[in-house]
Amino acid sequence: MDKPYLTLKQDGVIEIVIKKSQFICNIKRTETEEEARAFIDEIKTKHRKATHNCFAYTLGLNDEIQRESDNGEPSGTAGVPMLDVLKKNQVHNVCAVVTRYFGGIKLGTGGLIRAYGGAVAQALKELGIVKRVVQTELSLKVSYPLLGKLQNYLESQPVFTLATNYTEEVEVVIAVDMDLANELMTKITDLLNGRVTITVGENRYHEIDFDPHQA
Repeated sequence: MDKPYLTLKQDGVIEIVIKKSQFICNIKRTETEEEARAFIDEIKTKHRKATHNCFAYTLGLNDEIQRESDNGEPSGTAGVPMLDVLKKNQVHNVCAVVTRYFGGIKLGTGGLIRAYGGAVAQALKELGIVKRVVQTELSLKVSYPLLGKLQNYLESQPVFTLATNYTEEVEVVIAVDMDLANELMTKITDLLNGRVTITVGENRYHEIDFDPHQA
């Protein structure tokens, strides 16, 4: 199973204006190079009248694929700073396209680098970053009188409640890091004196909000 990694929380678009030039950053999760190229083509088609459509993307948990393009801007002033921002934030499987509509005032090399990199940085800030972690899903079935005790305990543990289903019994579905699952099951069983039915589900990625300032 793959390791934890950071990625974009949600696809989206942001816009900034610098000295009358409009910079529009469209950013999206992309799992393959085909997806990234299709996204770039989509934005280029949408903004075919723009002065430039520059892009950068990184694919793979070790950034095995990295691509960037200045699309006519001076070499190294657009694609490279965009890619640098993605790598600095350690996000993976993300493609960013920054469209520029020239406003009549030249920005210079430094200004372009700050503008293109800044557009991507602003997009990541506004749209958010998540940490994708492989966790084990557990189904916990208890009688109604035990639900409060179980919930109080779970609130103090590093788990995520995915669902609570009310039938003849109450089923609480949680996700926990794989290496903590066995210990947690033992503690829950002891807490409830065995009056719980635990079913181990799949190991799958779950997403946790990530604050780079608290990392």
